[in-house]
Amino acid sequence: MSYTARSQERGDAPFDPELRAALAVIGGVFPPTVTRELIPFMRRSYASPPREELLDGRDVGVEEIEIPVPGATLGASIVRPSSGTAGAGILLLHSGGMMFGDRFSGADHALGWVEDFGVALLTVDYRLAPEHPDPVPFEDCYASLRWFAAHAGEFGVHADRIVVAGASAGGGLAAAVALASRDRGGPRLLGQLLDYPMLDDRGLTPSTRAFDGVGVWDRVSNETGWRALLGERAGGPDVSEYAAPARASDLRGLPATFIDVGSAEIFRDEAVDYARRLWAAGVDAELHVWPGAFHACDIFAPHTTVARAMIRARNDWLRRTLAD
Repeated sequence: MSYTARSQERGDAPFDPELRAALAVIGGVFPPTVTRELIPFMRRSYASPPREELLDGRDVGVEEIEIPVPGATLGASIVRPSSGTAGAGILLLHSGGMMFGDRFSGADHALGWVEDFGVALLTVDYRLAPEHPDPVPFEDCYASLRWFAAHAGEFGVHADRIVVAGASAGGGLAAAVALASRDRGGPRLLGQLLDYPMLDDRGLTPSTRAFDGVGVWDRVSNETGWRALLGERAGGPDVSEYAAPARASDLRGLPATFIDVGSAEIFRDEAVDYARRLWAAGVDAELHVWPGAFHACDIFAPHTTVARAMIRARNDWLRRTLAD
């Protein structure tokens, strides 16, 4: 089902009523339409809070590290429970449309994983577009996975018990990292956790065209992000599956996968299609499409009923996956 921009302008966009009320507050921090001119503003507004505020009351320790990558060194953090890890690790790739965000943007729920499941969390400041276009963000993330696996023992992690996780742009990067690790003989992943992932630069699905000037991350925002990453190649034939994982022709051999997405956001159809193709390839995949949920509502409105259900389902999958 698709919804026209005209119906949204009348206030009829298919948002959950509780989430619709939350959108009125969110717009000042994260406008529905992000243009290239807004990138500096978004880098300020979507920056993570001060570290002491973010970690206040949490029983975790943080170690600041640097990860060498071709041509640069990435800032990163390892977050571990104060009582020691349970042998598993999570590589977290942050959201922000490939253009903004930092290693702790939207990381509240992931910090909870450290406390609840005893994992070591590696979160990384990969380089951002448009200053660093494709393939730089992806290669930074893949190099971070290889570094994590190579140094796993230093952090109480088994190299074969790493989950790659991300939301939005980070979800697309996580999917790309999983594809590359399979293709390049990299670390064998325990799972991939893809929250409302940004997977397809082509913008062809009904849900991609359904939201203009409403919600969080509309059609124009998506075009801005893909153009920043890919330039004139966006939507054309010369785009790698590591830039846009929806373009991958073979999804066999990928790790157990969790995908969630809102029914009222542009990424709905591409996320559903990716899950369908994973099933067809014999991959163990769990998909949730949350009714009336806008993009990243669990980050912006975690108190709402739908967001709490999203968080609970994600944590349940992660608990089962880490127990394997």
